[in-house]
Amino acid sequence: MCAYSVRRGQLGAGRLKTIIWLAIMAGAVYVAILVVPILVNEYQFQDAMQTTARFATVSRQSPDDIRAAVVKQAKADDIPIQPQDIRVENEAGNVRIQVDYSVTVDLHVYQWTLNFHPTATNNAL
Repeated sequence: MCAYSVRRGQLGAGRLKTIIWLAIMAGAVYVAILVVPILVNEYQFQDAMQTTARFATVSRQSPDDIRAAVVKQAKADDIPIQPQDIRVENEAGNVRIQVDYSVTVDLHVYQWTLNFHPTATNNAL
């Protein structure tokens, strides 16, 4: 038995590992392509909620006005919420906005539900 025949038998194992790793990497890229835009939208929505909370005290908005502004921003960021999903507290200049929502990602082999709970506050000085 020569060294060439031993090495030749091991080449198949190397190809199989490469195919497995490529499949894993392709799966990770596929999931990232579906999930990253949802996470970016959530980050932008969280930032907009914080801005709304900061300016709500200055402009003396009512809880209903704050809720309407949050719903408008959610529609702009493709966030699936309803007005009843938003809790607004506006007492003595302290504004607190809480939203609970879920987004389901269809991975074709699994339905992955991402739950988000963004909160924004503006504590008066």
